Amino acid sequence: MDSAASTTAGSRRGPYSEAPSTSRTARALREVVRAASDTRGALARRLGIGLTDAAAIDHLAASPDPLGPVELGNRLGIRSASATALVNRLVRAGHVARTPHPQDRRRVALQVTDQGYDEVSAALQPMLTGIERAVARLTPEQATATAAFLHEVAEVMRTYGASAPEDSPAPAAQRRFSRARRADE
Repeated sequence: MDSAASTTAGSRRGPYSEAPSTSRTARALREVVRAASDTRGALARRLGIGLTDAAAIDHLAASPDPLGPVELGNRLGIRSASATALVNRLVRAGHVARTPHPQDRRRVALQVTDQGYDEVSAALQPMLTGIERAVARLTPEQATATAAFLHEVAEVMRTYGASAPEDSPAPAAQRRFSRARRADE
């Protein structure tokens, strides 16, 4: 095989193309992140709800602070009217309850109900059991190092998410289409 062909065939483009030892770890982590996205879709299908509904339950269950409909909508990147419709669906399904906000009684806080937790737990149980089996194979030192690594990566990802602009500009293709349409008018 000539060197040009082997270089092209063996090279990878993208952010993980350098430092093979670290890129392998980074690629494995990206694989976990992609699998997590697939898992949310599988959870939604198992519960018979939409992907946004499953994401909402996830945000509500994971948030250390009470979230209202506006905050939930912001986290999901949806408008106020869509957030209201989403909350109404989740309340009707018994997954979420509206409660008085603990710090501001004029506001509403959303909480995942016991029924919501039970249904989500039952739907996730096969995956959680598999994860627990994988964790059980780690030595205590490996488990400690893995937990520290994952917490650090989660913080990096949260910082990245928090640094994104509030109202992102329209994608380039959409801007071009809008300009072309205005030019035709």
